[in-house]
Amino acid sequence: MSKKGYWIAMVDVRDPDIYKQYIEANAKAFAKYGATFAVRAGRHTDPEGPTGNRHVVVEFPSYETALACYESPEYQEALKFRQAASTGRFVIVEGA
Repeated sequence: MSKKGYWIAMVDVRDPDIYKQYIEANAKAFAKYGATFAVRAGRHTDPEGPTGNRHVVVEFPSYETALACYESPEYQEALKFRQAASTGRFVIVEGA
């Protein structure tokens, strides 16, 4: 049994309207690759310094699936909106 894969993002959204387009556009890739949201925005506290105004943890069936989703044409098209609307830190990690 393979371990799950996760996307973890800490983002500063500069343009909420364009970021909404990213959310709409990424739905196709997330559905195709079986993504589920463990965290999608919500309240947060930054006890060790600023981490952005939006935080997201996306779970995938495996690390390989998480990578495949990121590299997919569907997600690469959506990514253009995120990069235009925000800055942040993003990692794909293998987990439990």
